Amino acid sequence: LGKVWVENLAASLGIVVTPAEVGFAGTSVQCPAAAVPALATTCTAYGQGGARVTDPNGIGKAAGALTVPMVTQVANHLARFGSFKSSDLILVYGGNNDVFIQFQTFADTAAQVQVDAAAGLITEDQANLALFNAQQTAQAAMKTAALELATLVKEEILAKGGTYVAVMTLSDIADTPFGNSPTVAPARSVLTALSQTFNLWLREGLTGQPVQIIDTYTMYKDAYNNPASYGIVNNTGVACDPAKIQAVTGGQVTDGSSLFCNATPGAPYNTVTTGADVNTWQFADSVHPSTGGHKLISDAFAAALHSFGWI
Repeated sequence: LGKVWVENLAASLGIVVTPAEVGFAGTSVQCPAAAVPALATTCTAYGQGGARVTDPNGIGKAAGALTVPMVTQVANHLARFGSFKSSDLILVYGGNNDVFIQFQTFADTAAQVQVDAAAGLITEDQANLALFNAQQTAQAAMKTAALELATLVKEEILAKGGTYVAVMTLSDIADTPFGNSPTVAPARSVLTALSQTFNLWLREGLTGQPVQIIDTYTMYKDAYNNPASYGIVNNTGVACDPAKIQAVTGGQVTDGSSLFCNATPGAPYNTVTTGADVNTWQFADSVHPSTGGHKLISDAFAAALHSFGWI
């Protein structure tokens, strides 16, 4: 649909940033922009769709997505450059996909518990205990992911020359079309708890470290509750039409993923929801920001960096 937040932020600083790796189904190209020699050092956008903190088995991996985990992303940077420069601006934002993975595991358990309870195989008390244990297991996994990310920042970024390091907390993933969908809404509190657990232990793991924490949770919560203040007119619908995407892809994509969304006016592959505006609708699909949603993030992050005196 347009630029993502890191591209917006880089552009505002007069910096060129390009993907560090692109590919599919086990085949990838490192620093594709290096085909133009002048861009050989610009491939420092390491983010990977579906990637987790340390587990390579991210969302979409089985279908071919690379999902290079953050720990490998940092290792790849160090392999290329040897260390971080003292002038590098290092932005660390991860954990969202760990939330989705853990929530799905919880949801699968909850569905089975409901089946067993309905069949009279377990009592109500046993069902409630099973749900409690499933949520505790998911939150424990988020604690582990948060502490793994904190360790990565300390041992592989700060200890390897990183000076200007900003680490983002997670937003409340319940505040998305996914979180408000009919099947997920009854367990919104579980989604919120997973984000909060991650943020708690990420802060704990970085206590006393020379990093700045950007409170994405609070920023995004305010934007969700007061969308008009951020130029958002719709934060409940999706700007990418799942039916149109399904038609354009010949039925191969049925979840409305923004990866297959194009907003080119009049084009036969335009898949924007009728009446939607990618600049004023916050979400492209059920969880990913639209062009306007990414600008909201980049503007907030830029303001935070200004407050630190870094830019």
